[in-house]
Amino acid sequence: MDDIGINRVLGEMRALQQRSQLPAAQPVAEPAKESGFVDALRDAVRGVNDKQVDAARAAEDFQLGRGNLVETMLKSQESGIAFRAAVEARNRAVSAYQTIMNMPL
Repeated sequence: MDDIGINRVLGEMRALQQRSQLPAAQPVAEPAKESGFVDALRDAVRGVNDKQVDAARAAEDFQLGRGNLVETMLKSQESGIAFRAAVEARNRAVSAYQTIMNMPL
């Protein structure tokens, strides 16, 4: 997977995070710091984890009679989509790594 594909997946994950109205990993008011691949990966994994935790809370609230079915289902679907996107990004990164490692010198 090339940089364009990885950037596209990360962009889609950020767009999902913004649409879900969850707090961003970094406040918008702060100037954007230059970060590396590790920071981007950490933020992406935290974003997926936050969506899963939020979906679990919504499901628990619904089971206790405090939640809304529509909101619970939306959060569950957002969590699933974010997880599948992260797994796909991981699979493509592993595939790219294997391709590079199998190249003759």
